Amino acid sequence: MIFEYDENNLDKFENFKGGEKYIEAKMYFDGLNRFMIGHIPTGGSVGEHVHETNSEVIYVISGNGYVIYDGQREELHKGSVHYCPKGHKHTMVNDHEEDLVYFAVVPEQ
Repeated sequence: MIFEYDENNLDKFENFKGGEKYIEAKMYFDGLNRFMIGHIPTGGSVGEHVHETNSEVIYVISGNGYVIYDGQREELHKGSVHYCPKGHKHTMVNDHEEDLVYFAVVPEQ
């Protein structure tokens, strides 16, 4: 299966999970796994949330920012991989001048 990504055809999600501004993303869910490519603009964020029933892996494609993972700040840059295991919480913030672009996978099993 091929997942087509076109940065000119992304959906806009205002205040994603209670975050600031919005994210633009292409998402896919097949009932077992959820994955997405997301863009967070300058000053935008994904709101803090707990992974109660699943985990999440995030790979930074470009840009910079940070996550707050269980209360600890972790810097993000191109090539960073952030992992949030089941039962933990995180938020992701873009505090730089260019979009923070990432690929995320959330297994729903």
